[in-house]
Amino acid sequence: MDLATKYMYLYGAGGHSKVITDILNSLGVEVVGMFDDNPPDAKFKGMQIRDGIRLIGEGFPKLDAPLIISVGNNLRRAELACLIDANYGRAIHGTAIISAKAKIDVGTVVLQGAIVQAGAEIGAHVLINTAASIDHDNAIGDYAHVSPHATLCGHVRVGEGTHIGAGAVVIPSIEIGKWCTVGAGAVVIRDVPDFATVVGNPAKVIKFRDAPNYRAAMTGIVT
Repeated sequence: MDLATKYMYLYGAGGHSKVITDILNSLGVEVVGMFDDNPPDAKFKGMQIRDGIRLIGEGFPKLDAPLIISVGNNLRRAELACLIDANYGRAIHGTAIISAKAKIDVGTVVLQGAIVQAGAEIGAHVLINTAASIDHDNAIGDYAHVSPHATLCGHVRVGEGTHIGAGAVVIPSIEIGKWCTVGAGAVVIRDVPDFATVVGNPAKVIKFRDAPNYRAAMTGIVT
């Protein structure tokens, strides 16, 4: 995170936003505004939640501080990133261990106790969850989610939008395609094709999903 940043906005007022708010507050960053597509009636820690872009469309304001999309669902994060024209920030907890030789793109969140080793490249709007381990020379695609306590050994590649489940283990030099799901506790010992769901030890393909068309959001407001 840019240490000069003292204020941020969040888009999404669910449970994930509470975690990101805690991270930012621990870094001395104040959350000065929140947006949501379905704003709850109650205030979030005394903060009024404003309507999101799906409700107000092109009237979404130009922001005077960076934004983080605080939505846990990978596909929803991707859609919103296509819709919102904003300067995106990062949120990296102080207990995370991040190599100075790793690269982390905008919009990405790294939670407590996570490790990102040398040569790793983390894409935009990625969620590296609690105590996840990203070893050296990994490449994690945009909008991916590496769940709590998942372990990715060296030279692993994870495609755009893929979800690595809690406690999963991926052995070295494996390539996991885009928009895949790796089940919780799975042990991945061979490459995984695009759009596949794999579970078990060793992980096996149980189904495929359709390719998501999240970029359609760029042509208009998705309801």
